[in-house]
Amino acid sequence: MKEALERRLSILRQRLSDSGIDALLIMDPLNRVYISGFRGSAGDLLVTADGAWLLTDFRYVEAATGEAPCFEVLRCGPKPEEKPFLDHVRDILSSRNINRLSFEAAAVTYKQYETLKTACEGVELQPSEGIVEGLRVVKDEGEISLIRKAVALAEEAYKATLPLVKPGVSEREIALELEILMRRKGAEGAAFDFIVAAGERGALPHGLASDRLIREGDMVVLDFGARYQGYHSDMTRTVFVGGATERQQTVYEVVLRAQEAALDRVRPGVTGAEVDAAARDIIEAAGYGANFGHGTGHGVGLNIHEGPRLSRTGSEEELQAGMVVTVEPGIYIPGWGGVRIEDTVLVTSGGCEVLCRTGKGLTII
Repeated sequence: MKEALERRLSILRQRLSDSGIDALLIMDPLNRVYISGFRGSAGDLLVTADGAWLLTDFRYVEAATGEAPCFEVLRCGPKPEEKPFLDHVRDILSSRNINRLSFEAAAVTYKQYETLKTACEGVELQPSEGIVEGLRVVKDEGEISLIRKAVALAEEAYKATLPLVKPGVSEREIALELEILMRRKGAEGAAFDFIVAAGERGALPHGLASDRLIREGDMVVLDFGARYQGYHSDMTRTVFVGGATERQQTVYEVVLRAQEAALDRVRPGVTGAEVDAAARDIIEAAGYGANFGHGTGHGVGLNIHEGPRLSRTGSEEELQAGMVVTVEPGIYIPGWGGVRIEDTVLVTSGGCEVLCRTGKGLTII
């Protein structure tokens, strides 16, 4: 792990140099984890061309020292023997004659900005966007291994939970069982609030589990994932209780063909918009274009939703080997129900590898 962290820090420094940034203050918690390895709930990073500091309070000094081997850990606090966070930042900048400080615009509140501006009087503050996030888009082998494990834990729990999907059981009970089983098998927790949407509630793309009871003839959309050592998985399966009507089967087959078409387009050099179009064209040709309102997928890693995006707009970035994305087209018909099929997918040099192994044939339980 230390070698990976050293490599990330080196790449970050090169990126800062290329961007003309003298010092970067990292306050986004996930960016802090990615660059330093420290997973505590409080701590910020300051990185320059020749230095790297992790600033935290007494609760995390020992943990940070062990988890962040590439950083000098500085204890911050109000006690006489401690120095406030902003005093540390100001003194480091002053000792290195740095008069420009870049900060993560998306992670700093207006109040924090005003406080930083006052404490670092004479230092030019420069907002930055996407510096660390841009590095996180392509995963290294260690990250991919953790995502594989998160996928496997989610799938094991899903298979064990399927017998519970039957008439008289509530969506909430199913979601709870899924999470309990994931944790028992080794997951840190759920990747997000699970979606379990039965019957007409399947038309809600983000229909969180409710007290609605499963009924005979329902389609049930299950969207779930595990978190393992900070990394996430994400998958969706739609199952049928007792049987499937002709209309249900038709809609399911359209979504499955759309997902397969999108998977066939996932490869280096293809844009997210092109992958989205592959799925959307099939759904639109079947007459359900108005019932597919979200993007075809998104990146997965330390966050459940991160770059790149697979959608109609804002997705001109080309895929690269090492990216991990979801492919998840769906059809949602108000008052009737919905179908979504989703896999977590690794972009490889020659195409893609579907990390989810659970079959996608029409499943009747």
